[in-house]
Amino acid sequence: MINGVHHVSLATADMARFLHFYRDLIGLTLIGEGHSQPGNTWFEVVVGLKDARVHSAQLRGGNVLIEVFQYKHPEPAQGPPPRPCDVGIRHICFDVTDIQSEYERLKSAGVEFISEPQTMGNHQVKAVYARDPDNNIVELQEILPGSRVDKSHVRGL
Repeated sequence: MINGVHHVSLATADMARFLHFYRDLIGLTLIGEGHSQPGNTWFEVVVGLKDARVHSAQLRGGNVLIEVFQYKHPEPAQGPPPRPCDVGIRHICFDVTDIQSEYERLKSAGVEFISEPQTMGNHQVKAVYARDPDNNIVELQEILPGSRVDKSHVRGL
């Protein structure tokens, strides 16, 4: 039986830069950090990478945990930024209360957005896409009054 989603995992080339973006700019809470130990074969078996060495961190944003790995070994490959239509996990969406102020705050901090916030059809949701420092797509959304979009993740409703 599936109980729900526990966490989403991302990989980064630079943990300090990643934490600056997600903790300091987005506002997630850093739960902890760690480093894999040499000879830790259970990690190698689970991820399927021989001699894997990682710096890891866990962050919380409301009802979601994000786990991040910076692989020290093997060295990660870097390719072109994925497009929103490319196969795979394409974005992380953060629900916000005032999308315009969040957009302005993050833009003034140097975050690059694809557009300004847009109202999405008849869904009564405003949304905007940006990229994090590792080219992952980050969506901000504001669920407007009267929307039928699920709000069960919002505390205090």
